[in-house]
Amino acid sequence: MKKIGILGGTFDPPHIGHLKLAIHFAKLLNLDELLLIPSGEPWQKGSDITAAEIRFQLTEAAGIDLARALLYLKIPTQIGIDRLEIERAGPSYSIDTAKSLRERYGPKANLIWLTGVDSLIHLPTWNAWQDLFHYMNFAVASRPNYELATEMSPEIRKILQERQTQDLSALETTPYGLIYIDESLSVDLSSTDLRNRLKTSDRNLIEPDQIPSHTLQIITNLGLYQ
Repeated sequence: MKKIGILGGTFDPPHIGHLKLAIHFAKLLNLDELLLIPSGEPWQKGSDITAAEIRFQLTEAAGIDLARALLYLKIPTQIGIDRLEIERAGPSYSIDTAKSLRERYGPKANLIWLTGVDSLIHLPTWNAWQDLFHYMNFAVASRPNYELATEMSPEIRKILQERQTQDLSALETTPYGLIYIDESLSVDLSSTDLRNRLKTSDRNLIEPDQIPSHTLQIITNLGLYQ
C-alpha cells in the first residue's frame, strides 16, 4: 500500500515547525511521498494573506531544506510541492483536496493528513469535515499550549471514540478513516507570530532554526512582511 502524507496550510510563511512535523511523520509512518499543499484561498484566514504564488514560491524553497534534511537522515520519502489548491478556483476546502487526491492515487493508496492538535480541535469548523474520513487518515502531532482533553468539543470527542487508534500499524495499513495522535513531537512555532516579528525590528533576529534558510532568503530578497 502506497503511503502518501499530506501537509496543507497557508504557509504564510512556512516555518521549521512545518518541516519538523513533516520529517517526524515521514520517518514514523514510512511515507513514500509527502506533499506540501499551499492553500489558494484560505477562507478561514481573512483577507490579509500573502499572494498565493508568492506563498507557493516560499513553500518550494522550504521543500529544498526539507528534502536535504530527509536525505541527511536517510529517510527515503519523496517530497512534492503541489499546486492543487492554488489552481482550483474558489475557497480552498480540504474536502475538495481530499477528493482530488483520492482520485489521483486510487482507492488503495493510504492518504494521511498531517496536522497539529490545534487543527484537530478546530476541525468541526471545516467545510464537510466529517466526510474527510471517507478519503483519508489523520496523523496529529501535539503542540504546546493546546490541551486536547480540555479543549475538544463534543463532536471531536465523539469522532475520537469512533476513529482513534493507538496502533501505528493500523494507520499504516488502512487507506482512510483513522486518527492517530502522536505526543512525542511538540513544536512551538506559529506563522502568525513570525509574520508579526518580521514586521518589527526583530526581523533581523529570526534565524534558520525558525524559518527554513531558503525561504528566509526569499523573504529577505523580496522584502516580504514589512
